[in-house]
Amino acid sequence: MDIVLTRNGKRTTVKPFFASEGGDFLLYHADCLEVLPRLKDVDVIFADPPYFLSSGGITCHAGRMVSVDKGEWDKPRGVKETHKFNRQWLRACRKALKKDGTIWVSGTHHSIFSVGFAMQELGFKLLNAVTWFKPNAPPNLSCRYFTHSTETVLWAARSEESKHYFDYDAMKAEGGGKQMRDLWQLSPPSKREKAFGKHPTQKPLALLRRIIRAGSREGELIVDPFAGSSTTGLAAVSLGRRFIGIDTDEGYLRLSVKRYQELAGQMSVA
Repeated sequence: MDIVLTRNGKRTTVKPFFASEGGDFLLYHADCLEVLPRLKDVDVIFADPPYFLSSGGITCHAGRMVSVDKGEWDKPRGVKETHKFNRQWLRACRKALKKDGTIWVSGTHHSIFSVGFAMQELGFKLLNAVTWFKPNAPPNLSCRYFTHSTETVLWAARSEESKHYFDYDAMKAEGGGKQMRDLWQLSPPSKREKAFGKHPTQKPLALLRRIIRAGSREGELIVDPFAGSSTTGLAAVSLGRRFIGIDTDEGYLRLSVKRYQELAGQMSVA
């Protein structure tokens, strides 16, 4: 699906960076603020926006001290500019969603409060604040804070009038026959999920599969405006949904293609 954009006053046609043979997995190398206004009738959006933490700090990874600098896209902008940015992309998401569509947004305490406030300002209906608990989170090297071992995933409907979809039975079955609670214990991505490379904020496939199973039906359209290595897309396609991913980093899109091609090969064999 080609998308026509206006850049510097000129109309530009943007072709997919990658399109699967069946058209159920599309990637665009672009800014989501350019592509989202051209999308419509989206059923579910999952977004993992920048946390703006790359300010020269350190963290622990695999037992080693490493820099938290992820790239220019994660450089701090200040409170006001960060909130302005969150309002911009969330407004674009809201316009792309169907009237009964929903959005899931992940984040830490550095960003999620701005996201939640922006959602309320724009007219979304907050449904749940899921806490993702990481049982094997890395230690805090400074020893001046509690160890960061959770992220929040906000789930919201497009508006107060939306009749959002929720696969209650599937979630109850996954919860061992009991109502699933909003505290999810899931490990970070395994080494296998990073076989072709990794994204610094990559989410585990199990998290995205649960989100997509809970909030969408087979055949529906899932969009990720900050696709990264496209874990959202892998989860969507593996569950019989359609996917559109958008990212400004060509390297991560190439990584996404490799991951998709491996999954497609596995699915064709099965």
